Amino acid sequence: MKALPEGQYVKHFQYGFGVVTESDADRTSIDFDGHGMKKFVTSIMVVELAGDAPVRPKRRRKTASGPGRKSKVATLAAPVAAEKSSAKA
Repeated sequence: MKALPEGQYVKHFQYGFGVVTESDADRTSIDFDGHGMKKFVTSIMVVELAGDAPVRPKRRRKTASGPGRKSKVATLAAPVAAEKSSAKA
């Protein structure tokens, strides 16, 4: 198989649907809907062309910060600090 154009929507038998992000004669990178980014050897890659890529909403990152939320470190450190202060008393 030769290089695919960026933005080409494809279907892989194991990973499902995805969008080609980079492709040359040696390697092809595909961002799959449910499995994230995967790299393939272009010459042995087996995919079906699936037409134009659907419009996907941007993935939103989950953050621990925000009003009313403690960071993971602060949550884990609070019981340890409480034990140390009660042990001293």
